[in-house]
Amino acid sequence: MLRLRAVPPVLVPTAVLGVHGAAYGRWTIDDAAITFAYARSLTSGHGPVLQPGAEPVEGYSNPAWLAVLSVGRLVGLFDSGAWFGLPDYAAFPKAVALLLAAGMFAAVYLVADALTERPGLVTVAAGTLTALVPSFAIWVFSGLENPLLGFAVVALAAVLVRAVVGGRLLTTRAAVTAGLLAALAGLTRPDGMIYAAAFPLVALLFLRGWRPAVKPVLLSVVAFAVPVGAYVAWRWAVFGALLPNTALAKSQGVPSPQDLVKPATMVGYVGWLTLLVGVVLVGAALPRPSKERDGLLALLVPLGLAVVAFGVLAADWMPQFRFATPVWPLAAVAAVVGGSLVVGGLATRGKVAVGVLAVLGLAHSVTLWWADMDRFRTGPTVPTCVIAQAVGWEFNAYADLLGVRDGSLLVPDVGGAALASDLEILDLAGLAHREIAEFWGDDDMRGLRDYVFTEARPTFITAHGNWAGATGVLADPRLQRDYALITADRSREKWVRRDAVPDDGTMALLRVAGDEAARLHAVAAAQPRGSCGDVITADTRFFAERAARTTPR
Repeated sequence: MLRLRAVPPVLVPTAVLGVHGAAYGRWTIDDAAITFAYARSLTSGHGPVLQPGAEPVEGYSNPAWLAVLSVGRLVGLFDSGAWFGLPDYAAFPKAVALLLAAGMFAAVYLVADALTERPGLVTVAAGTLTALVPSFAIWVFSGLENPLLGFAVVALAAVLVRAVVGGRLLTTRAAVTAGLLAALAGLTRPDGMIYAAAFPLVALLFLRGWRPAVKPVLLSVVAFAVPVGAYVAWRWAVFGALLPNTALAKSQGVPSPQDLVKPATMVGYVGWLTLLVGVVLVGAALPRPSKERDGLLALLVPLGLAVVAFGVLAADWMPQFRFATPVWPLAAVAAVVGGSLVVGGLATRGKVAVGVLAVLGLAHSVTLWWADMDRFRTGPTVPTCVIAQAVGWEFNAYADLLGVRDGSLLVPDVGGAALASDLEILDLAGLAHREIAEFWGDDDMRGLRDYVFTEARPTFITAHGNWAGATGVLADPRLQRDYALITADRSREKWVRRDAVPDDGTMALLRVAGDEAARLHAVAAAQPRGSCGDVITADTRFFAERAARTTPR
């Protein structure tokens, strides 16, 4: 009966989220395409590489999500074609994301069922509130691992809450389940490792003598450590490293005081009145001793860990709080549960006051979120298809004009490029390139430039914005000496090695090709939420056919 009662309350926010996600169309972010490329290589027998024949480098940081995509490709649901006209490289991750979001809302129902008398209403309220948050919807449907991380963390919270309320916290089942869910979070993204502390912290919070807690805490830690340790051992055997290459490239260090207050930036995003109402309701529910109060305290532990994880991670260049995905559903259910526990004991005037404040706060928040949604909808961050066209297919065409068969391309956006390029991709950001990652880790941009111009010597170079400024590659005098400018399109400069161009006539052809590419890019940029064919593969038929057949729709 519990399962049947849970279905309608779970479906309502799932449907709201689906409608919200549809606003962003077929968009997936280029960083997600890095994992797409690794899934293609793994399932095609090339191993864990960005491109066939490349050196094994762990250029992804989401092995559990990579496993999901790889299974999808093996069964023909991902990177294989289209679903009713929708390319599966967009459809499959988004469909899985919606299922995982439904799983999150089901976990919210389990929390509400343990703590309140009206779990359906609480689930609809907390779930819908979560579904309206642009940060949540954008990154859940981005093609990245966010929905899997969110599911693991919210499910962990549900396990802890129900175990506390039911008096089963120190049982083997609760301890092992919590440890396994923490392991899933840790294997979904490195910051997910923090949730290994959730069960021990909750056990410590309700400690009634330390001896009974020792065995369950150890069991939880072992349940976490076995799958994570197995993956780390595999990583060492395959890549010769204990940490993913992405951690080195991103130079994640010890958090500074500024990092620890970074969560405060979310106040303006949520809206101060909504946040104030939520904090007051939760705070008012905590002084009242009861099993429900204990369950709410247990819920606040993973929420606190989610906020801490957001704060300690190195600042991300992407907008809309990419690393905050688990915060939104946990905060929403905590606030709504707190309200449910408090409002029932208030007089009519108190109930009316809380309701009015909640409605005003929510109205203000929705106004803020609508503006954020509209901004992102019209200008989403680095679409995969834009990179596939502007980097992959375009440089394939340049290589074809030059007769280059074993060329290379230095570029900071490597997801769509890896899927679409015939050239060897050299990752200027270092995520999928060991040597360049080491320069980023040491903050040695001079060494990076020396490596580029004296050792790597790529056939083509393209960079833009912060990547060009941070590395200094485009300002290095060796660029002018060794390379010729093909074109500068939308702040992206495109260069070719002079010794790869046989004569001035060929250089002129390249520049004509660059002008044609700029025209096609303008069409693609005007439709950034579109797709680019049923499967993104290397293609040199860029100009005539690409305009008619694979311009984003």
